[in-house]
Amino acid sequence: MKIQRIHFFLFLVLAPLFSSCGYNAMVAKEEATTGAWAQVENVYQRRADLIPNLVNTVKGVADFEKETLKEVVEARASATQMKVDASNLSPEQIKAFQASQGQLTQALGKLLMVAEQYPQLKATQNFLELQSQLEGTENRISVERQKFNAVVQDYNAYIRKFPQVIYSGWFGFEKKGYFEAEAGADKAPEVSFE
Repeated sequence: MKIQRIHFFLFLVLAPLFSSCGYNAMVAKEEATTGAWAQVENVYQRRADLIPNLVNTVKGVADFEKETLKEVVEARASATQMKVDASNLSPEQIKAFQASQGQLTQALGKLLMVAEQYPQLKATQNFLELQSQLEGTENRISVERQKFNAVVQDYNAYIRKFPQVIYSGWFGFEKKGYFEAEAGADKAPEVSFE
């Protein structure tokens, strides 16, 4: 009878420790990061899908710079080949993904900047619509990256709090990476009116 009381007492003491390990919450938060990542990929895919239409519209201008179009096509190919496993959203994986997407962003920026020199291109309705859709998509990308970072912050903080920090490693819950500002983003661009 005395041994049963000791077991019962141990159960009462240890049960809250195991029930508060937060395994189910860690699973839910990890799934939230996976879902947020899928949405980030979704908006990047939307941008990649717009690019062939934009390039074909620009090709219609006979003397448009072929090198610029080639850069956009190559950057798109590189960016769409970069895949990140949602179960391994490490800082290194996020940086590699961000770098490949950054090259595409730069190529698109150059394309739109060069397009400003072609009045007949700027006057076409198709180009204006594609440019507007691309700008909207860039805004969506920014919003989804911000949401992703918020979900990752919640997840990372949760698995590092006590008592979850004890159990998170046992169950394979590891810290996820964030999207970070591009190098040099802290400096304002120079504007010249020469």
